[in-house]
Amino acid sequence: MNDTMEKITSQELIALEDKYGAHNYHPLEVVLERGEGVHVWDVDGKKYYDFLSAYSAVNQGHCHPKIIGAMIEQTKKLTLTSRAFYNDVLGPYEKFVTQYFGFDKVLPMNTGAEAVETAIKLCRKWAYEVKGISEDSAQIIVCENNFHGRTTTIVSFSNDAIAQKNFGPFTPGFIRIPYNDTEALAKALKDNDNVAGFLVEPIQGEAGVYVPDEGYLVKAKELCAANGTLFIADEVQTGIARTGSLLAVCGDCNCTNSCQKDPTSYVEPDILILGKAISGGAYPVSAVLANNEIMNVIKPGQHGSTFGGNPVAAKVAMAALEVVTDERLAENAFRLGNIFRTEMQRIIDSTDLVLKVRGKGLLNAIIVNDTEESETAWNLCEALKENGLLAKPTHGNIIRFAPPLVMTEAQLMECVAIIEKTIKEFKK
Repeated sequence: MNDTMEKITSQELIALEDKYGAHNYHPLEVVLERGEGVHVWDVDGKKYYDFLSAYSAVNQGHCHPKIIGAMIEQTKKLTLTSRAFYNDVLGPYEKFVTQYFGFDKVLPMNTGAEAVETAIKLCRKWAYEVKGISEDSAQIIVCENNFHGRTTTIVSFSNDAIAQKNFGPFTPGFIRIPYNDTEALAKALKDNDNVAGFLVEPIQGEAGVYVPDEGYLVKAKELCAANGTLFIADEVQTGIARTGSLLAVCGDCNCTNSCQKDPTSYVEPDILILGKAISGGAYPVSAVLANNEIMNVIKPGQHGSTFGGNPVAAKVAMAALEVVTDERLAENAFRLGNIFRTEMQRIIDSTDLVLKVRGKGLLNAIIVNDTEESETAWNLCEALKENGLLAKPTHGNIIRFAPPLVMTEAQLMECVAIIEKTIKEFKK
């Protein structure tokens, strides 16, 4: 099989996926076989800068030796017990991750969507058993243009027509309001007596790296607290140092060790949802964190996962978070993000092709001067690929830029040069 695989071309590999795989993705036509740090290589040996980081799962860089080493070591000893039995890694991990982020308890899961589903169930159960909302009447407020995953319940409160078309009937119990609008949140809380929680992305990544106004999260949290409503932060994409602090809800405190909860910047979630880079992209790991008053409503048999909290996941996650601290990745993201946006603005000032750059830390996007229905952003990403940089459009005319956080300033400037060259030479 290995000899056969070595002879298969890129186009043949793409054709295999097209024939035997479900058509639920539309990738750029590049077939990758190796990654290290900020770089990936295709099957023909061409080297690229990765400017997507697997949607911010690979914040620590591809195949980080500490993370891979922890995974290999654990897989040689014990991979899975289910939660029918204790194992010798889960308890130490739970202590580590709760202390790292400053919560009483963690409920370990595998994927981001699973973690969001877990948070929804936890919020509803708390609403009935602690807040006293009548059973089956709890409402959760969400935001327009949200992206929290692809399960039936989650797409029930999406306003993306593609995500919803022909997947109904949908799950009730959600109120959708505009993002970055505290007046709309205040009204929704006032008009509905059965609101259990407010689920929000601190920065809307899939919507095009939409950064809310300064003070939005602080005010939202205050409104939730005043109304006895849980503030639920989905940091699956924005967490783990991506935006220049350990969590996006940390604001501008630029914490590089465990979450310091600076009272001038930190917006404390009642429920925190993590995924993606909590494993450095090496293994599916997600987590829901909350304090005892909330988490203790979950009793044996009421929620779980065969793989959730498995020994490999626990070891990998601890190693991945140690890398974030040891290599000061939040600090690096903060510094390089400022440089990147300054350089992008310089380029934008000299072209009509790009209208705007926005973002925080190393989660950024440029808005292409064309309609969402156009192929300009896609074609620009194809041109970037030819020049050695991989990125992907979101929402038609927006290109998201999110390189691994281990990137150096010299590497970043090489990438800026590639982007500038591509934009200057690009023709619609």
